[in-house]
Amino acid sequence: VFAGFSSSALATRIKDSTCKMVITSDGSYRGAKTIDLKGIVDKALNDCPSVESVLVVKRIHSDIYMQAGRDQWLQPLLDNASTVCKAETMDAEDPLFILYTSGSTGKPKGMVHTTAGYMVNTAFTFKNVFQYRSDDVYWCTADIGWITGHSYIIYGPLANGATTVLFEGVPSYPDFGRFWEVVEKHKVNQFYTAPTAIRALAKENLEFIETHDLSSLKVLGSVGEPINEEAWHWYNDNVGKKKSPIVDTWWQTETGGIMISPIPFATPTKPTYATLPLPGIQPALMDENGKEIKMNQVDGRLCIKFPWPSMARTIWGNHQLYKDTYFSQFENKYFTGDGALRDEVGYYRITGRVDDVIIVSGHNLGTAPIEDAINEHPAVAESAIVGFPHKIKGKALYGYVILKETGEGRRHDNLRKEINQIITEHIGPIAKLDKIQFTAGLPKTRSGKIMRRILRKIACKDTSNLGDTSTLLNPEVVEDIIKGVL
Repeated sequence: VFAGFSSSALATRIKDSTCKMVITSDGSYRGAKTIDLKGIVDKALNDCPSVESVLVVKRIHSDIYMQAGRDQWLQPLLDNASTVCKAETMDAEDPLFILYTSGSTGKPKGMVHTTAGYMVNTAFTFKNVFQYRSDDVYWCTADIGWITGHSYIIYGPLANGATTVLFEGVPSYPDFGRFWEVVEKHKVNQFYTAPTAIRALAKENLEFIETHDLSSLKVLGSVGEPINEEAWHWYNDNVGKKKSPIVDTWWQTETGGIMISPIPFATPTKPTYATLPLPGIQPALMDENGKEIKMNQVDGRLCIKFPWPSMARTIWGNHQLYKDTYFSQFENKYFTGDGALRDEVGYYRITGRVDDVIIVSGHNLGTAPIEDAINEHPAVAESAIVGFPHKIKGKALYGYVILKETGEGRRHDNLRKEINQIITEHIGPIAKLDKIQFTAGLPKTRSGKIMRRILRKIACKDTSNLGDTSTLLNPEVVEDIIKGVL
């Protein structure tokens, strides 16, 4: 599991999976800070009777509590272990791992992936989507505790015998050139990161990039959420130098591997579009009445019609919830929870979670196109839109906006007018924001997803139960947003 969890979030997962062993370290580094991992584990285990042993890696050499009979240092055990370990024969459908979804919609669900199907599909998609060749050096910047880290740092690359870079750190430490320094040092050929990281780096001075040699890069990837047009162009122009295709990959914890993505040098790319499904993947767009929409230049709810090797097999301990969540809305189809549009040539663009559709005065408004429009404003770095109750419209739109350095000195009233003008031009006056709050950051999971559930509650002035915010990349930002609420 992800190492940024609070003790209560960790305990929730340990209890749900009834695991017997925890492997951790005395602590870890995050930028200039150290994190007391063992202390978090100790607190979690106060309430986890299933755990019998804890193995501890020495990382930061801190003073930690070791419980007799339960806790052991890992290194001495490795030193005394046999060098021979006969491979165990597994069934294709034996569970390989349980990975908990980040819980942006309440209690985290333990998705079960199986041995053969998952590894076959991550190996196949890795090799094809990144066009990996022998002797290439590949780097995915994700946290290893999320599905991106499992599928495209470990299983997919190693099943292909690839050289995969593991990175402990943040893109901003010791400065905003850290990613590009690593690319230059290791001559990285394929680089896979999240739009949230791209947007954060795009706010900074271009000198951080221009001082590094990025000529080794052959393919760039984007994962975690739809990439907005401005970030796509910045990535293409400044990192790829317009010669490295961008694979804008769509997939989920539940799908195990990439589902819709360009194939580099084969699929013509189009900014903000995940383009075409990979071989064997059959998407369908559905209307509200459960009918498939067959034509092009349409939008609807994204479903998958037939099984694929790496699909999650169940939710650990709750198969009924698995069926209800993913297979009950549309008959004989997997419902992704995402909305998508299909353009005139059949390319797919993910428009965001279907529950991110806000109905304003009877109009269904997806948040992603509005956010894309706002992000076109030269002073805006990033934005997030949620709905809040309105006496007349039913729901109105509340925007949280992060400004670039260039916009921070501007009058906020003028910026609000300009932002609404851009929305009017791109989408129409119906999508204008009733409230625009300027903020220094947005609450995000470590995988880069904006926690809209929290933003919704703040906009509705309901901050009594925000849930566990310690799993966020930046929990401190929540208090700042609450203080500045309009």
